[in-house]
Amino acid sequence: MSSSTGCQDAVEFPRFTFNPKEGIDNPALVISDDPEPDQSAVPRLCHLKRLEGQSFGFYLRTDHSSRGFEVRDVDSWSPAERSGLRDGDRLLEVNDEYVANMDFSTVVRRIQSCGFHLFLLVLRRDEYEQAVSVGEDLKMLARLSKGDGWSRPRLCHISRHPEHGLGMSIVSVEGQKGHYIVHTVPDGPAETAGVCNWDRLIWINGVLVSMLPNSTLSKCVKKSGNAVTVLVTDRESEAYYVRRKIPILPVVAECSSLPYAAKTMHLKKGDDGYGFLLRQERLVGRTQTVHLLREVDEGSPAEGVGMEDGDLLLAVNGEPVESLEHEEIVQKIRRSGDEVILTAISIPGRDFYRMLGISPLMFPEVHASQDDKGSTVTSCTKDQRNAPHTNGHGSSALHSGPLITQLTKTTSDAFL
Repeated sequence: MSSSTGCQDAVEFPRFTFNPKEGIDNPALVISDDPEPDQSAVPRLCHLKRLEGQSFGFYLRTDHSSRGFEVRDVDSWSPAERSGLRDGDRLLEVNDEYVANMDFSTVVRRIQSCGFHLFLLVLRRDEYEQAVSVGEDLKMLARLSKGDGWSRPRLCHISRHPEHGLGMSIVSVEGQKGHYIVHTVPDGPAETAGVCNWDRLIWINGVLVSMLPNSTLSKCVKKSGNAVTVLVTDRESEAYYVRRKIPILPVVAECSSLPYAAKTMHLKKGDDGYGFLLRQERLVGRTQTVHLLREVDEGSPAEGVGMEDGDLLLAVNGEPVESLEHEEIVQKIRRSGDEVILTAISIPGRDFYRMLGISPLMFPEVHASQDDKGSTVTSCTKDQRNAPHTNGHGSSALHSGPLITQLTKTTSDAFL
């Protein structure tokens, strides 16, 4: 008999007959009260998929009583509702990363920058409150829900060695079309970049390998030039994603040895403002306009967080701004008051991620602030900077504005 929800395996009940003189013919079957339900908390994974310009359709707020994150006001027919997300759910993970110990603004920025796919691991409100009341380890609970041996996929950038090449070979799995295994050379370029022997190859230079025949994949590798970027996972983790019918995407991956990384800078306004110029410019030889950070003043708050002339602005307070007009971005920065969080990357770095078809905002980085003495540290390698020349269009010096808090540490409610 199949469940009406379509979520449980088929169950066959034992057969018995009843004789009014002899009673039930199965003495082991005893009619009693319903058994107590299993009280252990069971995390639920929700896969939210949105379209360009569409929100995910829910509010996230801080539950001050338990210091957790609560889902509220799920919109009807939204990606959130279609995924199974419900009002009152408590958040454990965002894109396979545990977030219950993060501050609210960081969690919101992770969600805002994830692109079109969002994976949320949640508990029902009653399950969460019960787990907290008995002191259950929520991080361990989240991990156990995935099974033993699970780990996040890895997005690895492999630079070709003059003698050893990429240091790996790709082998198709016999009888499984579109399935490939990677064999690595010990201490070779691939292994150094984070690829492991017997890894499953999921994606190469922005293309799903499941869509490529062996001959096409070989040509793709040969034409890749001096480097390739691959998404790989181990066999146990692949089985987990297949079992849960979850696509393996860069948004859930850990990055390793990527040549470029976005940096997030927390600026606090000084007596003379932030000390930089925001300009909307058109790159030479290109049609699109970009928003560049220019004329960084020596000794200014901007210089103190590692801002460099020619940085391309990606986000303000975690909100992507590349598609906005110049004045809209200026107003967002001014409305932040005396503090603002800017995310930027070099132009070559932005071109790298565009080639891969992914956003540099997907990957977490350590925030730089004036207290960091100007150092900018990220989980990937530091930006390489050789920005092309530009033709200027509009510019604004960022010095003053009204004090309006927007997604600072005191914020406890956000629509996503």
